[in-house]
Amino acid sequence: MTHAALAPRLDGLLFFPVTACGPDGSLALDAYRAHVRAGIDAGARAVFACCGTGEFHALTPEEFRRCVAVAVEEAAGAVPVVAATGYGTALAVEFAAIAESVGADGLLAMPPYLVNAGGRGLLRHYTELAAATRLEIIVYQRDNAVFTPSGVVELARTPGIVGLKDGLGDLALLQRTVSAVRAEAPEEPFRYFNGMPTAELSAPAYRGLGVDLYSSAVFCFAPEIALAFHTAVNADDRPTVERLLDGFYRPLVELRDRGAGYAVSLVKAGVRLRGLDVGGVRAPLADPEPAHVEELAALLDKGLALVGAKGLNA
Repeated sequence: MTHAALAPRLDGLLFFPVTACGPDGSLALDAYRAHVRAGIDAGARAVFACCGTGEFHALTPEEFRRCVAVAVEEAAGAVPVVAATGYGTALAVEFAAIAESVGADGLLAMPPYLVNAGGRGLLRHYTELAAATRLEIIVYQRDNAVFTPSGVVELARTPGIVGLKDGLGDLALLQRTVSAVRAEAPEEPFRYFNGMPTAELSAPAYRGLGVDLYSSAVFCFAPEIALAFHTAVNADDRPTVERLLDGFYRPLVELRDRGAGYAVSLVKAGVRLRGLDVGGVRAPLADPEPAHVEELAALLDKGLALVGAKGLNA
């Protein structure tokens, strides 16, 4: 199969679906299919399957294969499907091969498992991964995978690596990185993404660096809010941006920060609140406290009202 170049196809809101589970913790593929379909129908411009919000860390290779295959079927070529890969180099290559075999359009390379590697080791890891797959790769910078500007220049020069998703949030470092790649690898069509948790909170700051793309966890359970914010930030509609930041996104981040793993489990709770039973999170994550889910429901109603959408009980 010949894959269209990934980087030019990435635009608009990037959808990171949760992975649906049944009461016994097994995959619930019908619910997952419905979730992916709803996101595409709502206006997602790409589907990032089995990534952080999709609990990549908790999926077996076979479960990963089945989920990515469903995402590819539902996208049907209308939007690109990017699948996660990660762990050490050998497993990253294995997951990449699975994603390629079921028709994914690209890969989001998660940080390597556990070890803190230096720049030379990280570059070796990602270049070996890129050499082992025909799929184009976005490298996820966060935690134990942090690059110097010169390191990102080397990534940009590596065939098959087409972008950097930044989950670090060091804007000075990112500005130096963007500048270095622009100056030293101007011929490469390299893309940057805001990959911070609840990325809308930092979207205006990233936009100031020329980084317009971001992943929206809120899109999973409130596409009306996510799309309204995306439209406003791209139009420099400051009153709407500030109204949504103050009334919805900042309180959401404050709620998210009250529990370990809430960047995933709170999103899954939000999807359930909107009427689709995608189950709970898998261990070692834990579902939110019931009181926090009640707070999320109230906040969701407020956010929907801010964009003129129907609330949970409408």
